Amino acid sequence: MMKAVIAIAVALLAGSASAQMKPTPPRDTALAAGPYETLVIRGATIIPGNGGPPYGPADIIINGGRITDIRSAGTPGLPMRTSRPPVGATRELDATGMYVLPGFVDVHGHNGDPEKMNDPSYAWRLWLAHGVTTVRGVSFFGGDVARAFDERRRAAAGEIISPRLYVYQTLGSGANAGWKGGRVTTPEKAREWVRWAASAGIDGIKFFNRGDETPEIDKAAIAEAKKLGLGTVAHLSQPNIAEFNARDAAAAGLGTITHFYGHFESLLKDRRVQDTPADYNFNDEQKRFGGIAEIWDQIYEPGGPEWVDYLKAQKATGVVFDPTFNIYSASRDLMRAQRAEWHDRYTLPSLTKFFESNRDNHGSYFFDWTSEREYEWRHFYTRYMQLVNDYKNMGGRVTTGSDPGFIWQTWGFGYILELELLREAGFAPLEVIQAATINGARTLEEPKGREPDFGLVRIGMRADLIVVPENPLANLKTLYGTGFARLDEATQKTVVKGGIRWTIRDGIVHDVPALLKSVEDQVAAAKAAK
Repeated sequence: MMKAVIAIAVALLAGSASAQMKPTPPRDTALAAGPYETLVIRGATIIPGNGGPPYGPADIIINGGRITDIRSAGTPGLPMRTSRPPVGATRELDATGMYVLPGFVDVHGHNGDPEKMNDPSYAWRLWLAHGVTTVRGVSFFGGDVARAFDERRRAAAGEIISPRLYVYQTLGSGANAGWKGGRVTTPEKAREWVRWAASAGIDGIKFFNRGDETPEIDKAAIAEAKKLGLGTVAHLSQPNIAEFNARDAAAAGLGTITHFYGHFESLLKDRRVQDTPADYNFNDEQKRFGGIAEIWDQIYEPGGPEWVDYLKAQKATGVVFDPTFNIYSASRDLMRAQRAEWHDRYTLPSLTKFFESNRDNHGSYFFDWTSEREYEWRHFYTRYMQLVNDYKNMGGRVTTGSDPGFIWQTWGFGYILELELLREAGFAPLEVIQAATINGARTLEEPKGREPDFGLVRIGMRADLIVVPENPLANLKTLYGTGFARLDEATQKTVVKGGIRWTIRDGIVHDVPALLKSVEDQVAAAKAAK
């Protein structure tokens, strides 16, 4: 393990002057071993992921990276049966008293860039250390399609330590992967690019609703994508929102609305566009992100007929809400985000520098952040959370995405914060786990016309699993890599417990404490060099 840590640190330091993302090193089996001919997880309580309650104790038998059987290990409250088959497994994990749940799915992922974090393995390890076994990149490697394809291939083959990767790209990207058509500026060119993307192996499209992307172009691309089995997700930003809001996008067949953009613009009362100050400038990020929250009291009342009609219309289209509550949470409490306990040990100094207020860096918009700004954002969150919870209660699908690497949100840690914020929004703990697992899996696989083979603890599914010592339904904080601090009554001292013990992806067992230690050592080396 020490050899791997030194190699990572040296690679990071050697690449500090480079403008390129570093190569992802081959998988270190001291950190991630397997898959095994037979792997058995013994004596666990299972949280299946479909919204159903926990059950156990049970043994989970895994062969060739898939769950081949789940067997009772005994009766709760009594000693577990001894000499339980199978005998002679290649590896056994003693999960007595522990909980097993499906691997998490992050449907809104990025993996950095050379200026803030030039080592993709940093992101991959932190995601896995927080139970994330599948990530939808929107996009990866700054739109470098060839690199994203190669990383996806290496991850699928188990050559690197990484979650499973889905490659989504923006319209017109892929010049280094075979696209020769240049910028997409017409609906016809959009359809042409989608046909190329499907043939090249791109999994889906990320829209931004601005610049060259007119509503007509996006509608054409969405229609072509549905025909060819590509997924679609949109960040419906302000430049074209008056023409193409969340209601319009869903009606056009969009698969997922990510972030909050477009929802409240579909619910404006007595106007078509948000009432913004005369000096508003979209390219001034403090004005953009400061002003957007003020829409909260320009909309129809939550629970009213217009609110309900909007949600019913969205559900009828089947559009998915991916709220990404975590990524804008600094806007309502900047001090908490800046002082989060994981930054000191796990956030690279280059990333901290990117986060600090800066007019050039996207999302670093706290130039003069006031209590009035936080007041508006807190009210905005109250209504946005109610909208998402009401959609879930109506039967609409909600997923979990973290959008890491911006606005004081570090990979993995921001994902667990997203789970906590779903709980704050009104989701029951079992509903939180469902949003984080099978809902994401279905969202990624449905465009391809397939049922997902991950996202549930069930016979026949891929062995994408999280083994955690404490019950996450009682305390989601136990999933953080930093664990959870509490008073030890016997010693009257504060102790830290919790954290995931193992994350399993396709039967490969990742030693989470070792993954976290490798990241901690990498951050310490970067700070020492700085």
